[in-house]
Order: sequence, then structure tokens, then C-alpha cells
Amino acid sequence: MSIPTSSAPRPLRGALIGCGFFAHNHLHAWAQLRETHAVEIVALCDRDADRLATAASAFDIPATFADAAELLRSVRPDFVDIATTAPSHRALVELAAAHGVAVICQKPFAPTPADARAMVAACAQAGVPLMVHENFRWQTPLRAVREVLASGVIGTPVWARLSFRSAFDVYRAQPYLAEGERFILEDLGIHILDVARDLMGEVTRLSASTQRVNPRIRGEDVATVLLRHASGATSVVDCSYAAPREAELFPQTLVEIEASGGSLRLDAGYRLTVHQRRLGTGLADGRTEVRDVSPPLHAWAERPWHNIQDSVLNIQAHWLDCLRTGREPATSGRDNLHTLALVEAAYASAADDQCAVTPQV
Repeated sequence: MSIPTSSAPRPLRGALIGCGFFAHNHLHAWAQLRETHAVEIVALCDRDADRLATAASAFDIPATFADAAELLRSVRPDFVDIATTAPSHRALVELAAAHGVAVICQKPFAPTPADARAMVAACAQAGVPLMVHENFRWQTPLRAVREVLASGVIGTPVWARLSFRSAFDVYRAQPYLAEGERFILEDLGIHILDVARDLMGEVTRLSASTQRVNPRIRGEDVATVLLRHASGATSVVDCSYAAPREAELFPQTLVEIEASGGSLRLDAGYRLTVHQRRLGTGLADGRTEVRDVSPPLHAWAERPWHNIQDSVLNIQAHWLDCLRTGREPATSGRDNLHTLALVEAAYASAADDQCAVTPQV
């Protein structure tokens, strides 16, 4: 399904389901995209009356609903933005598909692989686009890393490390994160594993180790995953919310990549160093460039969240472009099945003493 375009395209009408903590970033980004991408959020839905009223007032959206089915019947939007928690996703995605409405859905996409496959199948059968709000790929610094690799200036990647280590109190704004049996791999690691796929290619085998350092939570707050990619390259993904440091880096992802013709590093403070090796010279000889790839600070954003908030704007702009052109989104539901398979494989490996596991899509 694609949305017809013209020299002056009509605004796309969207509805947002779920008005919790992170949904306000979605709404700010949709508001900023109103002029550049001709979009308008015309309705909101949440079962919590107070949250619904707060969001409706803050963003001047008069049409509000406690029931998603009623919203879809009454409003008939071009797309729905689902910003609820994972257990509710399948029912909401299938409901939207039954109404012929395109869907962008927050991550984690689904609590089980079977649910994820069912949602992908429902949207495919209905002929409606489905994108997962897997926004880390769309962070400005990580897009800069991808552009370096795509340019070929450092050759073919052979090894990488992607690291997210922090002691930031994520539980204050999202207390439910402390309550689940699964935590860091499902909530944060899924982002870093998706970036590893995006930068290094699909994964054929992995092994993982997890720890629970914080005694006040139920799930794991430290995870290390070793990945073997189809290209033969190796990468390491390490994540922690129990890493006290002199300088808190939240929410920065640090990246190192070594390649056949050079290397790159995305360091703290969004500093990107690219080293190109000169042919026929020693490994350390060559040209080195250092760039500032800091994300912009939008008027509605705040530090240190601005990196993630900028990625929300970027992924939503991509979604709108795909709707208008009929292209499949980069983080489509079908694509996200591969990322979910990595999360499931990592949990299976960690439960079986770091055994090597082949991801099953």
C-alpha cells in the first residue's frame, strides 16, 4: 500500500495508541514533521484517562478514545502509531490490519517469536505496511558510522564492538523495567543487536552471558554477546545498566570497527575517528579524520535524551517517506524478525552456559 502523492500532498492522518512516558517523544516528533512531511496526529487512545487527557492537552488533539477499535472505526486514519508495551502489540497490530490501516509499532515488537510472525503475516495478508520503531539505527552518530562503511573507504569490516554501558536510573521513568524476568537484552540489547545486524550483516551463530547486579530488579542488567556474521566477521555486543563510571555516557553507544583497509571509532562525546590505511604500508600508516557527529538538539528535546529523541524524528520521517512511495521500511516487521531471533538466541545461550546458538527466524 502506498499513499498517492502530488505536488502538494495531502497531510497523512495518524493516530497514536498509548500515551505513556516515551509516547511524548513520538508526539513531539510528529508535530515537528507536520510542515516538512505533511502529517498530522488526529486522535489519541489510552485506557488511562489521566495520561490520555495530559497528552491531548499538551498536543492539542481533541479526538480521544479509551478503545482502539472505536478509534479505528470512527477516525479511519492513514496509519496508527502503537506505543504500548509488548504484550498488547499483537492484538493492536492485528486490529489495525483488519481495518486496512498501516502500522508503526514500538519495540520490543512482540513477547514471543510466534506473535511477531503472526503480526507480520496479518499485515502482509491485509496489504498494509508494518514498521517496527527500532530507532537506534536512526541515531545521527550511528548513521554516520553506517555511511562510512557504505562508502567503502575502510574496506570490508572484519571485527566490531558495540558497547552501551551506563548506571543511569532508567527505572525512575519506566518502573516496569525492574519487574520483568527479562530486562536488558529485551529492552536495550535488542537495539544494539539490531545495529550490529545493520552494520555487519546477518548473524549465523552467537553465544551470550548475562548477569543481574542490581538486587532490586528481577531481570538481567548486564549482557555480553559474541556474534558470528554471515560474512565471516565477528562482533561483540556488550550492554550494562550497572556500570558506574566517572562520566555517565547515557544514552551513547560506542562503536569500534576494524576493516580490511582501515578502522573507525565512535567515542564518547559523539567523536568519530576514521582511519584509512595506505596500501603497501604498515597497519598504522595512513590518513586519519576526526569528526563531530553529535545529534542536533531539537527545541522539544533535552540532554542527554536528545540523541534518542532525534532518532525518533528520523525514523518517523523514514516511515512517512515509505508510506508515500510504497517502499518497505528499513526496519519493517519482516526485517525485525531477524533482530528478535538474536534476542531469543542470546537468552537461550545464556541459559545454557554460553553455548553457541543459531538464530531461528
